[in-house]
Amino acid sequence: MSGGANSLWLMEWLTNALDLQPGMRVLDLGCGRAAASIFLQREFGVQVWATDLWCDVSENGERIRDASVEDGVFPLHADARSLPFATEFFDAIVSIDSYFYYGTDDLYLNYLARFVKPGGPIGIAGAGLVKEIEGPLPEHLRQWWTQDCWLLHSESWWRRHWERTGIVDIVTSDTMPDGWQRWLDWQQIVAPDNEVEIKALESDRGKYLGYNRLVGRRRGQTKLADHVVSLPARYMKSLCFAAKQDRPTLTPHRLRSTFRDRGYTSTESRTRAR
Repeated sequence: MSGGANSLWLMEWLTNALDLQPGMRVLDLGCGRAAASIFLQREFGVQVWATDLWCDVSENGERIRDASVEDGVFPLHADARSLPFATEFFDAIVSIDSYFYYGTDDLYLNYLARFVKPGGPIGIAGAGLVKEIEGPLPEHLRQWWTQDCWLLHSESWWRRHWERTGIVDIVTSDTMPDGWQRWLDWQQIVAPDNEVEIKALESDRGKYLGYNRLVGRRRGQTKLADHVVSLPARYMKSLCFAAKQDRPTLTPHRLRSTFRDRGYTSTESRTRAR
């Protein structure tokens, strides 16, 4: 379960905007303790790769076996920025109360989209803002708000963030009615002593805090940029270390040819040239 949201409540809300069919391969990114992954398999008959960086993968495996869904839910320990999957492996990708930890990166959607088939949905749901905070932080949120809360954004912010890339067509983008109340309900159940957050929610009453949902389908015609993960590690004698009389005059054309002859891509060439 998530600290800011009940993952089952949010997954049920998110899947209302998805068309999941038995046998589909689904990535549950940032699955936490895999409760929502188990829900997906039981409710829709899909195969789920329950992927998380922070929660213990062995405990998730035990939880999945106790739920008797080990043939359809596969626990995995992985970083959202370094996923071990083949291109277009999944029919759908979902993320519950997790995407904001990495998805605010302007390049992340370009990275993630390669793992879902063209036309497949990418859906996120989680705690966020009803509207962006413009100007000073509201007084009633000051005691609760910490620096990591700046990753929270509104539904309209997320929509613009995805739309401008041209990578997905947005099919659903909204805020949960009375989401702040559901957030408050969850805190009162799992953390009744968390007076600071409970007071912030009671004072805010949905003016800023709530739950957001976004679903986009990958556009097949949009070319994704290559994801560079490393540079060549082999050592090569640099031209700058050559004796002065041996150094060639490096025109732009000669420089490009030199890098190309040594096996660098254009991206790597620009990086090394700097």
